[in-house]
Amino acid sequence: MRSSRRPRKSMAEMNVVPYIDVMLVLLVIFMVTAPMMQAGIEIDMPEAPTQPLTADNQQEPLIISVDQTGKYFLADGSEIAVSRIADYVQEQMSGQSTQRPFYVKADSGVEYRYLMDVIAAAQQAGAQKIGLMADPRVIVEQ
Repeated sequence: MRSSRRPRKSMAEMNVVPYIDVMLVLLVIFMVTAPMMQAGIEIDMPEAPTQPLTADNQQEPLIISVDQTGKYFLADGSEIAVSRIADYVQEQMSGQSTQRPFYVKADSGVEYRYLMDVIAAAQQAGAQKIGLMADPRVIVEQ
């Protein structure tokens, strides 16, 4: 006895709609969580009527942040003791020019002695271009 049905032809196309849905959900999750994943320490820097500096060399500057309590942080957000700053700066500048810029990013309420500690440690390590960072203040002319 023969079946009157035709043999089924296999479908060669893949249904990608579920994969697109999953991709869009993942995209939304990453868009929401990406701003929360920024490393660093929250510093309320003082404002100053300054212009951005132009780099005369192509070397990336070393940046150390100081918060109000006197804790020191590297650019990646990890804490460093003041006694280790000179060693860290010396390690970072080894094999490079001592002309590499070194910036201190301090909270607006930080005590002066904390700034001087980090600047002195950088000078002892051989840093020659040391500067302080500030948020630019918009000057309104009246």
